[in-house]
Amino acid sequence: MLEEKLKLVKSHAENGKVRIMIIGLGSVGNYLLDYLLSTADEGIEIVVAGRNAEKMQCDVNIARVASLIRRQNRTNVIVEGGVDLENVDSVAQCLKKYQPDFIVNTSRVYAGLKYGSISWKNVRAYGIWIPLSVKYIRNIMLAYEKADCKAIVINTSYSDGTIPWLKSAGVAAPDFGSGNLNHLLPRIKFAVAKEYGIEDFWNINAAIATAHFHDVVISKEGQNEGVEQLLTVQYGGKTIDIDQDDILKKAVISMPVDAKRNMMNASSNFDILQCILRAVRTGSKEVFYSPGAFGEIGGYPVAVDGANLTADIDQTFFNMDDMRSKNRQSLALDGIEKIENGTMTYTDALIEKAQKAFGVTLPKNVSFEDIDDTAKFIISNIIEPQLAK
Repeated sequence: MLEEKLKLVKSHAENGKVRIMIIGLGSVGNYLLDYLLSTADEGIEIVVAGRNAEKMQCDVNIARVASLIRRQNRTNVIVEGGVDLENVDSVAQCLKKYQPDFIVNTSRVYAGLKYGSISWKNVRAYGIWIPLSVKYIRNIMLAYEKADCKAIVINTSYSDGTIPWLKSAGVAAPDFGSGNLNHLLPRIKFAVAKEYGIEDFWNINAAIATAHFHDVVISKEGQNEGVEQLLTVQYGGKTIDIDQDDILKKAVISMPVDAKRNMMNASSNFDILQCILRAVRTGSKEVFYSPGAFGEIGGYPVAVDGANLTADIDQTFFNMDDMRSKNRQSLALDGIEKIENGTMTYTDALIEKAQKAFGVTLPKNVSFEDIDDTAKFIISNIIEPQLAK
């Protein structure tokens, strides 16, 4: 199926314009819009879709003008308001109208809140929020099926678990996810460059396969929680024999905790889009990193072959069994025991921590049908009481 999507992108790239739809224009969407306009790419058209057309138009206007000041903007941008992500039919109508080649979902059920600001200090896990993360992308993918859409879909929120959840439920699922895995690799490259005196740090190649918990714990604390990571680093075509514990300690980089952090998530989306476009336009082979790729639990390197119009998990450095094993260990530390047959199962450890921290008993299992009710439960019993303090 993905191969057919790549062929369609190639056809549009050769015979017209490639259409990219950004759903949700919060901070991630705005950064992504700015990055895309900055490419001066006449071969793309951008559709921004969401509920509030007036607000989105203002955001689009400033991005378009600023990019033209820099003499970069050569891209048409269309604003489509009135798109209600709570309503599958509303989303389906939008997809039917524009038939995009790419969809990037940057929407959030509870906008303006970094969930980790609540969960990390209290339960030391992010998996607690997965019912919120899956809700809108579920609606988008149900609309995708209804509209007979053929777009390559990139999801932004907790794709390590949300994409596998949708796939296991037997509904359409995004092709790729963006996010924290991509935030970790540059930190490691900077640490290696400093340790080994490498000035052209951009030529360091670091390969890793891990899930959300380790993206966070390494970035924040510089340690792997006792789970050695699948990590290899190369420079000048040669593998560097790194001391993993030492490099992870040195990979900690202080970051803001406000919306500026979303520069990284938008950049992750941007990199995936650019890799795929470059591959189909030039016939090159491109590698990027994606949580939830192909519905796999956790994060993986992905290789796109533009000559043959294929894509798959890249096993150049690590075999599939090892990557799956490490990713499941990482996701378990994040509070998710398993995802099977449309049901997500929390770990007993997370349930116990949530009870102690919030006085709330999470359900052990959340079925596909219970997503909405569980998301409401989490908002009412965890998020709102914590924000009220």
